[in-house]
Amino acid sequence: MSVLVGKEAPHFKAKCVGGIRKEIRDIELKDYRGKYVILFFYPLDFTFVCPTELHAFQERLNDFQQHGCIVLGCSVDSQFSHLAWLNTPKEKGGIQGIIYDLISDLGGHIAKSYDVLNPDGVAYRGLFLIDREGIVRHQVVNDLPLGRSVDEALRMLLALQHTEKFGEVCPANWKQGLKAITTTTESVADYLVSAAAD
Repeated sequence: MSVLVGKEAPHFKAKCVGGIRKEIRDIELKDYRGKYVILFFYPLDFTFVCPTELHAFQERLNDFQQHGCIVLGCSVDSQFSHLAWLNTPKEKGGIQGIIYDLISDLGGHIAKSYDVLNPDGVAYRGLFLIDREGIVRHQVVNDLPLGRSVDEALRMLLALQHTEKFGEVCPANWKQGLKAITTTTESVADYLVSAAAD
C-alpha cells in the first residue's frame, strides 16, 4: 500500500451528491485548496457498517466545519445510488439526513489513485486528512468489517492545527486543551515526568 503522507493528495474530478437539497454536481479536489479536507472511502451504498460511519460523520459535521474542514465521502457507487440511499430513512438502513458530499467513483479510479481499491473492486475504509496546501498529513485504512473512529479523525485535525499554530508537537493521546511538547529534550522530559505524576 502506498503511503501518501507528506505527498500531494491525488487530484480527482467526479460527480457528487450532497447538501440539504441533495444536488448532483461536479466536484474537483483543487476546489478545496485553502481548506482542510477529510476524504473517507467506504465500500458500498446500502451495506452494513457504512451507514454507521456516515451518520457518525454527520453527527460531528459541525465540529469539522467549525475548524475549516470539509468532509467528503466516496464509494464506487453512482451518484444515483448515493441519491437513493440519501432518500432512504434510518429505519430502513438509509442515510437520510446526511448533508456532506458523497462522491461517485464509478470504476474505482479515485480509490485506486489513493491505493485503497481492493481486489473485489470496492474501497477499503481509507481516510485521508489533507491540509490547506493539498498535502496528505494523516492516513488510516481499515479492512471492510472494521468501522473507523470519527473522534480520532477530528482529533488528528485538531492536532495538525495545533502544530501549525504553535509549532509544538502532539504526544500520544493528545487532545485539544492538553499540554503539547516543544522539540527539545527538556520539553520531552518535563512532559514524561508530568504525565507519570498524573
